[in-house]
Amino acid sequence: MAEALIATYRDESKILRFIAKVVSYVLHPLFIPTYIFIWIVKRFPVDFEDITRQGLLLKEISVFLNASFFPAFAVFLLYKLKFIETIYLRTQKDRIIPYIITMIFYWWMWYLSRSFSDQPAVLKFFYFGIFLTTIFGLIINNFIKISMHAIGAGTFVSFIILTCFAYQTLLGADIIIATFLAGTICTARLLLNQHSNTEIYSGLIIGIGCQLLGLWIAL
Repeated sequence: MAEALIATYRDESKILRFIAKVVSYVLHPLFIPTYIFIWIVKRFPVDFEDITRQGLLLKEISVFLNASFFPAFAVFLLYKLKFIETIYLRTQKDRIIPYIITMIFYWWMWYLSRSFSDQPAVLKFFYFGIFLTTIFGLIINNFIKISMHAIGAGTFVSFIILTCFAYQTLLGADIIIATFLAGTICTARLLLNQHSNTEIYSGLIIGIGCQLLGLWIAL
């Protein structure tokens, strides 16, 4: 009986860990800017009415390339060149250069957004906010292995709420879903034993705080 219970527990544990890995990949922090951009396009299409369908697709691709593909590709090159031990960035040392590289790309996105006239103004504080997360993330990385996933989770939840305030509208379902996904991300990282509670909570605080700073400074 005891052996059967242990076997069942192990099977359930494997399933949970598999789900946690899928969540960690699909909701990776590098994908958050792309998801946010698509969300803005779907929720507030009026703000993009001056852009052609092709132009909008190009902008979505541009966000994906700068926020997701190029930083990820840089990490892959660092791994191949033996500058980091693994592409999963499991140590604080491995995270230093990727933080700096991502910081450059996020700064570039914010710099370009300052002259946006055909896109929502909220994107300006969003890009400035994610740029700030790389700065604070790099600094805190010297002391603890702050969770990048939690930073991303805090970022998109706070951005959606702040955007609702900016547009003076209530998207309750979106906020609930975003909060649920943020909790799922953080739970997944804990199930995989990648972070402590402190590292998770610190990431959430940084993600939320940087969006607030971005709103205050950049908008």
